[in-house]
Amino acid sequence: MKPFDLTETCVSSETLIQGNLLHVKRDSVRLPNGNLSQREYVMHPGAVLIIPLLPDGSLVMERQFRYPLHQTFIEFPAGKIDAGEDPLETGKRELLEETGYTANNWQFLTLFHPCIGYSNEVIHIFLAHDLTLGISKLDEDEHLEIFTMRFSEAMEAMSSGNITDGKTMIALFLAQKYLGKK
Repeated sequence: MKPFDLTETCVSSETLIQGNLLHVKRDSVRLPNGNLSQREYVMHPGAVLIIPLLPDGSLVMERQFRYPLHQTFIEFPAGKIDAGEDPLETGKRELLEETGYTANNWQFLTLFHPCIGYSNEVIHIFLAHDLTLGISKLDEDEHLEIFTMRFSEAMEAMSSGNITDGKTMIALFLAQKYLGKK
């Protein structure tokens, strides 16, 4: 059986907000049944999340205050893709900037779309190992606490609600599978 064509076609588009990072748009769309409707969504440049793995199996993590929720979160290092930048290069840049580490080995694990109902954001996940510590180069408006956590501690922190960042949770489950952890 042939699947239905569920494509919605843009009839017109307007920019509601043109921010430094995010842009909010409203499109008039033609639905598969021919009717018109509106779609509001956030345009995002995309991001990369890095799972930094130390030789002893510990993970390099960070604590960061996230303003929209007014709280500090435990996360893996991550950052936005600059225009025209390859996701792997973004990962290398962000790992160094945020943690001071560089990695000799990089493994692409997957990509995912975290907010399909209202954003075009895509997040690429890489495992980075064979790490060398250098000096971090945080952006002027970036404030992080870098620390290490055993894999089992990270999984427990997720189970107990101390790690609630969605991208970090997905990455932990991927790492668990990839590394054969229980």
